[in-house]
Amino acid sequence: MKHVNDPAVLERLMRTKGTWAIVGLSTNEWRSAYDVALYVRDRMGMEIIPVNLRGEDVHGEKGFKSLADIPPEKHPIDVVDCFINSQKVGAVIDQAIEVGAKAVWLQLGVYDDAAVERAKAAGLDVIQDSCPAREGWRFGL
Repeated sequence: MKHVNDPAVLERLMRTKGTWAIVGLSTNEWRSAYDVALYVRDRMGMEIIPVNLRGEDVHGEKGFKSLADIPPEKHPIDVVDCFINSQKVGAVIDQAIEVGAKAVWLQLGVYDDAAVERAKAAGLDVIQDSCPAREGWRFGL
């Protein structure tokens, strides 16, 4: 069954201050994650944690290679924002469940219906095929 985003969940995630692990955020300025991460941090007021294959720091924030590498003092992870392709997002959603994240946000064009159902069954909120930088105008962000 195709997931339909709940507008109340979308608004709550965007307005409630918290920690966002941004998977796929690297120093590559040409990728959309680079600018969207700044929006999430600077306009929405969230703490961001870059997660990328190299574990590189981005925007002055300490980076990690995986969600499992994020130390306990950075928890809870409120949102795992996924800037990766659909073929890889299921594994990230499984990691999000494992580390106790509260929500997963799949960026524009990212889909995995089975993984989304696993996340919902585990009690996580889910937003799919959406971008906070494109939704912010609705909430004055």
